[in-house]
Amino acid sequence: MSPPGSVLLAPSPSGDFAQYDTMYYLKGAAAGGICCSITHGALTPVDVVKTRVQLDPVKYNRGLIGGFSQIASEEGAMALLTGFGATAAGYFVQGWFKFGGVEFFKINAVEYMGEEKAWDNKTGIYLASAAAAECIADVFLCPLEAVRIRSVSDPEFCTGLADGFVKMAKTEGLKGFYAGLLPILGKQVPYTMAKFAVQGSAADSIYLSMGKTPDELSATANLGVSLGSGVIAGVAAAIISHPADTLLSKVNKAGAGGSGSMMSRLVNIAGEIGFWNLCTVGLIPRCVMIGTLTAGQFGIFDTVMNALGASKFHFTNPDAIDGGH
Repeated sequence: MSPPGSVLLAPSPSGDFAQYDTMYYLKGAAAGGICCSITHGALTPVDVVKTRVQLDPVKYNRGLIGGFSQIASEEGAMALLTGFGATAAGYFVQGWFKFGGVEFFKINAVEYMGEEKAWDNKTGIYLASAAAAECIADVFLCPLEAVRIRSVSDPEFCTGLADGFVKMAKTEGLKGFYAGLLPILGKQVPYTMAKFAVQGSAADSIYLSMGKTPDELSATANLGVSLGSGVIAGVAAAIISHPADTLLSKVNKAGAGGSGSMMSRLVNIAGEIGFWNLCTVGLIPRCVMIGTLTAGQFGIFDTVMNALGASKFHFTNPDAIDGGH
């Protein structure tokens, strides 16, 4: 019997699309889970401050650095790690389906369309692949995100992930876990579409400016491209998805928006906050968080894929192969 992990560590077969087999997608999913869990977990303190600012901007009005000091002085430094377990677990699951799903949908679209047509429509492929993968991922992320936000907004709610699940299940049932599904889809789907489309376009532009393809560069150089394009993608994605992120933070707070339907609660919350505040409150710390996080995700993803012996898929420009027209 093969030792645990040896199957994932086995090199993927090479040659055209033959290398993009089930094992390749499992490696992509594993790399996605690892990169999302590490980055989101590491940025838990930033997310705690961001969530507190969104939930109570009157009290937490000192900016990102001031928010760190305020929470630490009032509740202790460990309060900045509130929700760490739910964050790390939730985003491992989400990253598994998101990155693995994007690779699956993207590669199968290219194989179906042919590389020349796919190159001409690569932005559309990125957008559609990201949207489909994120919708699947969010079904699994939503319950963990509900527990995380509740624990951050009410530190007395639970002592950990398992305790939070039990309490929410007893008091609110399945409805409580999925109260934020609509806003999380509204936040995560545009965010992920922007993240992968912008990162892909930014990376292609960087490679074009260098006059090189990924195969012609070292692993270190490719990592630099992933990090640089990841920062650009992260900031763009943060701005696009911020209004829905604010709504998600609010709707998971007990009693927010009244007791009506989910849509009426979201409308009530949006009305109370106002459009400008919905788009701007907590935006700077979120841009810092998401810009750093996204760069880290793509960097870690590529590193883990290389460690697992998988050659990451890249769109191919037929004109470059043929020497241009």
